Amino acid sequence: MYLEQIEKANDIKKLPESAYPALAQEIREFIIDRVSEHGGHLGSNLGVVELTMALHLFLDLPKDRIIWDVGHQCYTHKILTGRQQGFSRLRCLDGMSGFPRRSESECDAYDTGHSSTSLSAGIGMVKARELAGDKYTVVSVIGDGSMTGGLAYEALNNASKLETNFIIVLNDNNMSISENIGGMSKYLNNVRTAEKYLNLRDDVYYSIKDRMPRAVDGIRSAKNSLKQLFVPGPGMVFENLGITYLGPVDGHDIRAMRKVFQEARKVKKAVIVHVLTQKGRGYEPAVRHPARFHGTGPFLIETGLPRKQKQAADYTDVFSTIMCKLGQREERVVAITAAMTDGTGLKRFRNLCPDRFFDVGIAEGHAVTFAAGMAAGGYLPVVAIYSSFLQRAYDEIMEDVCLQNLPVIFAIDRAGLVGRDGETHHGIFDLSYLSQMPGLTVMAPKNKWELSDMMKFAVSLHAPVAIRYPRGTAYAGLKEHREKIQYGKAELIEEERDICLFALGNMVETAEQVRTILKRCGYSVSLVNARFMKPLDVEMISRLAMTHQLFVTMEENIAAGGFGESVRAELYDTAPGVKVMTVAIRDRFVPHGDVEELRRLLGIDADSVAERILCFMKTRRPAADR
Repeated sequence: MYLEQIEKANDIKKLPESAYPALAQEIREFIIDRVSEHGGHLGSNLGVVELTMALHLFLDLPKDRIIWDVGHQCYTHKILTGRQQGFSRLRCLDGMSGFPRRSESECDAYDTGHSSTSLSAGIGMVKARELAGDKYTVVSVIGDGSMTGGLAYEALNNASKLETNFIIVLNDNNMSISENIGGMSKYLNNVRTAEKYLNLRDDVYYSIKDRMPRAVDGIRSAKNSLKQLFVPGPGMVFENLGITYLGPVDGHDIRAMRKVFQEARKVKKAVIVHVLTQKGRGYEPAVRHPARFHGTGPFLIETGLPRKQKQAADYTDVFSTIMCKLGQREERVVAITAAMTDGTGLKRFRNLCPDRFFDVGIAEGHAVTFAAGMAAGGYLPVVAIYSSFLQRAYDEIMEDVCLQNLPVIFAIDRAGLVGRDGETHHGIFDLSYLSQMPGLTVMAPKNKWELSDMMKFAVSLHAPVAIRYPRGTAYAGLKEHREKIQYGKAELIEEERDICLFALGNMVETAEQVRTILKRCGYSVSLVNARFMKPLDVEMISRLAMTHQLFVTMEENIAAGGFGESVRAELYDTAPGVKVMTVAIRDRFVPHGDVEELRRLLGIDADSVAERILCFMKTRRPAADR
């Protein structure tokens, strides 16, 4: 009833205050319905409905700016800015993104997708406002999970120097994807549970503030003393940094939040508003299973169960199994992840070997250097991180692991195209940036058995190793091809002449399909499973170059600096007469959408690759053979 009256930004201000609870319920029902159809981030969005409503009532959009950390909680924001229709194609190709996108609406102030960036971006926007002489309000909304990331603390250090208003909303639900860990989590928990302070604040502070507005400064001083008395230590962390602290406030009480936001805008420096919310609020399955409903596929609303049951193990499942076996066989194997215990498949290892499992929070750089320290101490760390998130630890991989030649194994999940999360989540750069690092072995399995074999090989190598594998069902083909892994050696699956398909990782399955098409057209085709991006099997490349006129390299990675370029460089030096066709992703960011749709869009699916090869070969044939 009320939701249909929201057609554009600021329309919520036309509704009476009495309508807010009903609107919040309508929004939750709308989000649950749409996410159940297309999948998406459910728990985080259900938790911030009232918080987002309060911000929209407080601010004047798009003049004022909201920067959402990560951005996976922006669905209510999109609804309140008139994008309800876009939810019919949420996260679909050419449809609405599940994250803030400046190209989508002028009310989306900043593109996000990774964690802990909102404070730095907010400070930058505040400085831009001051330099331009503008007067708009800047609000950065950051979750307590994102506060485990180092970039947030770098920003807080700089925010303390501001002499102009900057509002930080700390959305505290005691969760990131999995339950939060570490000192900041304990700090916030102390604040949450300090009931004596909370009751005194509510009963005394706001009462005096309303009746005696001139006493506000004195009351603030008294509040600081009360915090020190009832919330020892951590309650004063922000204040001691020079950042005004307001809260905690109930993140589902719109009136209370609006009052605190109005007070926050009066502060001529950085101010933190600590808001307590419940992840998954309004949908019991999401409340009971917050990790499962953080990012979910389509599901049945009545039960919360997936619409499509998993038919076979995915690569994460395979990794989970081999990690448990390695943990039992080798006491020096330890597992490290960055707030992704469930997502990376390490939950079983944690339960089996709790003393050798470490979740460091959303702190990828720390995870890598921590692993380097453990390796230097005689252990064999396995660092399990999604490909796009591992980018955040580039320097640490280079300087702390590779430079010292430490035996750290990087298990890189979600490598390649991941689908509907889009640009910020595709793992299409890892082959390029990892191959630059001296001493790092880079591998990719063709199927589920090879992932297991590569993990065992990596443990035995006692050197830095990166193994990248994709999201989704683990390929079960080519089971009969399981040669023992030898360092830097590719696997020759089929040897013929003329055309050589040289594929890496999950593209071996695609290469099989391409070979079938080419064979039907009468061509002689070899198929090689590269196994190693680095080092290349130069001996095999040199040998096959003598009998093939075309090498087709295949990878689900960007072309620049990738596998294909490495093979091309090798052939240029050793067999300049052999043509090389690179099947890879050209210089672009890839949008959100179904993985198969995206492969067709990018021209790396079997039909597109076969068509390219056939066109090339037709131009190469002598005139008499055409």
